[in-house]
Order: sequence, then C-alpha cells, then structure tokens
Amino acid sequence: MPHTLEWTVRLHLFEDDAGTTKAHLTLDTGTTELTGHGTAHCHPADSNVPEIGDELATGRAMNDLARQLLKTAERDIKGMGAPQPHGGEVAGWPT
Repeated sequence: MPHTLEWTVRLHLFEDDAGTTKAHLTLDTGTTELTGHGTAHCHPADSNVPEIGDELATGRAMNDLARQLLKTAERDIKGMGAPQPHGGEVAGWPT
C-alpha cells in the first residue's frame, strides 16, 4: 500500500569561544520527535576552522539520531509481535 510522508529535520549549531561546537539535530515525523546530539572540540594546537567543527558535530548528531531511530523501529517491530532475530542480527528488512 503506497503512501507518502514528509518528515522535518532541524539542525542547530552552537560554537563557544573555547572551540567547542555542539549540534542538535531534531527529526519530527509528525507523531514522534527525536533529537540527536553531537560535539566537536578543536585541539589547541590546530587552526580553528569552524566548518570542520560544524561537520564533525553534525555527523556525530546524525549518528546519534540514526541509532535512536533504529531502536525505535526495533521496539515497534517487537510491539507488532514479530519474531526476534538471533545471533546479533538486526530486526527488520535486510539492508
């Protein structure tokens, strides 16, 4: 049964004077809202290039959000009474 949805993603980046960048990435599905967090620190000996901090913090926030989304899907699959995988397999459709 085909369907179309639109999910909204909001990204907020914050950098302080110490060279720390924080990313908050929020996914709003209309029924669920998840927020991923990521941080990047500039080493004192390195040049401060804000774009690199933005990229690292955002990538880490995306990884955090992806883990949360997969856990949510696995809980939903389990709630539907689907058989649980064995031997370290991941629930759901194959990738």
